[in-house]
Amino acid sequence: QVQLVESGGGSVQAGGSLRLSCAASGLTFSRSTMGWFRQAPGKERKFVAGITQSGGVTRYSDSVRGRFTISRDNAKNTVYLQMNSLKPEDTAVYYCAARPDYGIVFITTGYDYWGQGTQVTVSL
Repeated sequence: QVQLVESGGGSVQAGGSLRLSCAASGLTFSRSTMGWFRQAPGKERKFVAGITQSGGVTRYSDSVRGRFTISRDNAKNTVYLQMNSLKPEDTAVYYCAARPDYGIVFITTGYDYWGQGTQVTVSL
């Protein structure tokens, strides 16, 4: 059974930082493309960042590029999202997703497995 467990969310003031983690089990992590998505209240879930199996390629949405960094540790079956210079518009539930295939996909239907999500709240 595949499990993705996010952690590291919380409340922070604008300009602050948070680091999200997603621990994976039940899948061959090193062969999985990983992604982070977020969903704000009343809005659809959107792509934030993605990383290929080896970590050699990363992709970001325009809204977070230059502020967020995705990385992975295949020895720990964990993917991270370092979030700096946070803004109130970054407030959302953040989801980790796994795709047991090569290639970063920007839509939710491209991922087979999802975590339960972790809340990030950024206040002024």
